[in-house]
Amino acid sequence: MNKLYPPVEPHRSFFLDVGHGHSLYVEECGRPDGVPVIFLHGGPGAGCEPWHRRFFNPEAYRIVLFDQRGAGRSRPFAELKANTLAHCVRDIETLRRRLNIERWVVFGGSWGSTLGLAYAAAHPSRCLALVLRGIFLCRQKDIHWFYQDGASGVFPDYWLDFERLIPPSERHDMVGAYHRRLTGKDQSARLRAAQAWCEWEGRALSLRCEQKNVDFFRNPKTALSLARIECHYFINRAFMEDGFLLRRASELKSIPGFIVHGRYDMVCPLEQAWALKERWPSARLEIVEAAGHAASEPGIVDRLVAITDRLAQDR
Repeated sequence: MNKLYPPVEPHRSFFLDVGHGHSLYVEECGRPDGVPVIFLHGGPGAGCEPWHRRFFNPEAYRIVLFDQRGAGRSRPFAELKANTLAHCVRDIETLRRRLNIERWVVFGGSWGSTLGLAYAAAHPSRCLALVLRGIFLCRQKDIHWFYQDGASGVFPDYWLDFERLIPPSERHDMVGAYHRRLTGKDQSARLRAAQAWCEWEGRALSLRCEQKNVDFFRNPKTALSLARIECHYFINRAFMEDGFLLRRASELKSIPGFIVHGRYDMVCPLEQAWALKERWPSARLEIVEAAGHAASEPGIVDRLVAITDRLAQDR
């Protein structure tokens, strides 16, 4: 079984000014003249972590990672203004031009798959390939499944803790209720809401609940950016028309596509990857049997590393 590559340190990092007061943290690892790959983190709002560099052979890839608006080390932290899907797509293209990269592999999971699909739809000629994990189409029904009615029936005990913060009179719209608290002026109430929001997500992430995921998601810094930015996007329907990504998927036929999805993904159910594959038949869908949503699950890692190795060998 393929495992992550050994830890690798960036040989370059900088901040990219993208306007509207936003400055994005960017780092490069691996081989400067290698196959360019852009890593798109999840959330939105999660930020990049050192282990994200390790899906790629550093002897073969020019590995580019960046924290999206408001996330990770980007500035200002957890900022919602001028933070939309269109801004994120534009930021990727701005970064590509800044790095003087003609075309690159686009690699993203969960929200990173949403952003990767949106970027490819806008700039297909800039994509060497798409490697997408845990497909999140960001349709209203996908948001409803995880934050209103669906996953709540799979994890009723975890859901009880998630809804406990919200009075019964507001529970008909959990995203709206949390949005009010996450954007309110009371900082302690904002943090409580952020940690409850992220604990719900962290508990459902893997095939088996892993405490390390829950602890990471509950960390105040992670929780504030992730919960605020996710809720901001979800209450605004991800700033795109419902079903937009599926409607554009047929236009991706010229781009080599690889989709990896856990069969028991309860955050983004397999139906989303299946629907994408039906609209993008040239893409290869690999269903990982003993896996949920987390990129760190062994079966998911195995398939993703196998794909990036294969792409590097073909270049």
